[in-house]
Amino acid sequence: MTSQTVHHRLMDLREKYLHSYWLTKVASFSAILLWNILHFLVTIWYWVNDGVHILESYLITYGLFQKYKSLDPSKVRYLAIVVESEEAHQISEVIELLHWIADIGVKHVCLYDMEGVLKESQETIIAECNARPWKVLNIHGVETAEALLKPSQLNLEFVSLTDGKEGVVEAANLLFLKYKDGGDKPKFTEPILDEALRLVGCSGPDPDLLLIYGPARCHLGFPAWRMRYTEIVHMGYLKSKKYGSLIKAIYRFTTIRQNYGT
Repeated sequence: MTSQTVHHRLMDLREKYLHSYWLTKVASFSAILLWNILHFLVTIWYWVNDGVHILESYLITYGLFQKYKSLDPSKVRYLAIVVESEEAHQISEVIELLHWIADIGVKHVCLYDMEGVLKESQETIIAECNARPWKVLNIHGVETAEALLKPSQLNLEFVSLTDGKEGVVEAANLLFLKYKDGGDKPKFTEPILDEALRLVGCSGPDPDLLLIYGPARCHLGFPAWRMRYTEIVHMGYLKSKKYGSLIKAIYRFTTIRQNYGT
């Protein structure tokens, strides 16, 4: 093989390498450009969507949508509010939200955050909202909270993640003590578990509607046994809450037909 042939082959390899190199560069640049374009379009879409929601919220607040004036709050018998723990420190925001809820006409509310921040501030919240605590009394051997309810007053329940965990442990221990000496293993049906949770003081009504305030789109550990037929709506950050958005969420729930099965 002559030196000239070797030179030509080396030149061919060099050209192929450069061609492949520039193809890779172009492909990489095209992918980055496409990603940036898609990111820009999605960002614009979110901005427009947020703008529409903000505008709609203000229009609802000022009563410019006739359909929201026919809101029937009595269909929301029990409302749950889940607040991300860091935002739960914004007690003034929570109090303002509860005033809005009371103005709409919802009277029974459960406040939940994982770390129990709201529970620690419950005296302040109850006093500022002129509310009553949701308590469980024992009347003729039956635990009930109905005796404390007043139709004209806001009733508040405070729940945290420890209530759920400790409640399950206590209910499990109660069932163990009750059935440990039995010959046959019992079938732990839903009514039996509900009864055990009620006896340890961790039962409560299932919320009709659960509103989540915070970045997470999940219930953040709210007791699962109390969400069997609950509608869940993510409301965004607590500091960005809007009265019109609250009305819209409650109104949409009142227009939903729920099928519970058999």
